[in-house]
Parts: sequence; structure tokens; C-alpha cells
Amino acid sequence: MKRLLRSLIVGIATGALVASAAWAQAPTAEEIMRRSHLAMYYPGEDMRARVTMRLVSKDGGERIREMTLSRRNLVEGGEQRYFIYFHRPPDVRDMAFLVWKYPARDDDRWLYVPALKLVRRIAASDKHTSFVGSDFSYEDVSGREPEDDVHKLLREEKAGGRDAYVVESIPKEAGSAEFSRKLSWIDKATWLPLREEYYDRRGDLTRVFTAEELKEVQGYWTVVKRLMKNVQTGHWSEALLTDVRYKLKLSPDLFNERALRAPPAELIR
Repeated sequence: MKRLLRSLIVGIATGALVASAAWAQAPTAEEIMRRSHLAMYYPGEDMRARVTMRLVSKDGGERIREMTLSRRNLVEGGEQRYFIYFHRPPDVRDMAFLVWKYPARDDDRWLYVPALKLVRRIAASDKHTSFVGSDFSYEDVSGREPEDDVHKLLREEKAGGRDAYVVESIPKEAGSAEFSRKLSWIDKATWLPLREEYYDRRGDLTRVFTAEELKEVQGYWTVVKRLMKNVQTGHWSEALLTDVRYKLKLSPDLFNERALRAPPAELIR
């Protein structure tokens, strides 16, 4: 009996030591969120994809947006250029959105509205507002800098059948984000976000992001189907990426204000 008890104690202690060692070897919360940011927003030096976005209301009403998304990195993990051209429906056809992303200051954003023949600059304060009526924000398009938040690794668990780190993020500056707290489930294998939960100042859940489908394209894991749901209104938006291509050698010079009115063919195919 004593021998059995001793064996049980040794086994428990050994298991605890192994678990403790595994936790000690886990990357820091800051490292996890930085790698996730790079995996989500910086794969390849450039990319282009066709995006079909479904906007679905609580009562089932549905609207469709079709667009081409192009991106060019100027510095890995740093300055970027984004261009989005809308193909349909007719009321948004030829609308275009341009982003010059800077890691150390507010991004520059422009929106071309063809019905008014007007290029409108998106103020930095508007980056948390809805992107063309969807549940994604303007900031969601190009990403929020990990350095803008304080991160804490809470635990490790399964998410969608995949091993994940669960990280809590709190904005360093109150009011700098549309959330006061965010929980992220980061895939250990690809570093892509599998799920994100956004909470407001009262601690209420507001939005939930889920990576519905991951696919390896030219060696880069990509979230090709993503869902954002507003849990308070019941409205949700799904973005499906097709014809995803990397390493296109897109020139940074293509991403300029002139392209909003006359988009280069390389950015709208």
C-alpha cells in the first residue's frame, strides 16, 4: 500500500513538473500576438484575392459585396499599402478604398465614392466604424498594432479542434480601440487567430470573430473564410477569399490616390 501511494505521489509530481516546464517554454503573450499579426497581415511581400462578403441581418436579410483586395508590404511587420476595389452590387461598383499603413502613427485612409465622384479621407477617429456596412471595422481590414495593447497569456486549450494559446489584450490608451478587452485564440501551428472576442467598457461581449476555414496557399497559411458577428444586434458578416495569390511583384507605386479613380489592372483582376 505504501509503495502504491509513493508511486502515485511521484507520478503526480512528475506530471506537475512536466506541465510546469511546458508552460515555462511557451512564448510570451507579446511574442504570440506579434507572430499572429505577421501571419495574418504580412504573409508574402504582396498578395491579391477576390473577396465575396455576405452581410446578413438578424431576420435573415442578405446583401452581397464583391471586391478585389490587394496588399503590398514595404517593410515586414511595418509599413504597408492596401487597395480594395468593389465590383458589385451596382450601387457600390467602382468604389475603391486605399490604406497607407504606418506602424508608429495613424494610418492614412481614402475612400472613393463614384456616385459623388469624390475622394473622401477617412479620419483616424473613424477607423473603428463599420467598413461598408459590414460587421468588420476599417481597422479590421489592415489590423491593429500589437504594441498598442497590453497582452497576457491566460491558458492553452483547443479551439476548433486545434491547439491554441488564449491571450487577453487590453488597450494601453483608453478609447484607442472599440474594445476595452479582447480575448484571442491563436493557433499554435500557423499563428493565425482562430477566434476573437471583443468586450466593451461594461464587460459585455460585442463582437466575435471566427476563422471558419484555413488553407495553405503557396506556402502561406491563410484564413480564406472569416466570420464577424455582432452578438448584440444579431447581424453578421462573412468574408470568403478566392483566387488568393502571393508573390505577384506588385509595385508600391500602384497604391496611390490616382488609383482610386482609375484603378490599375494589376489591382482589380
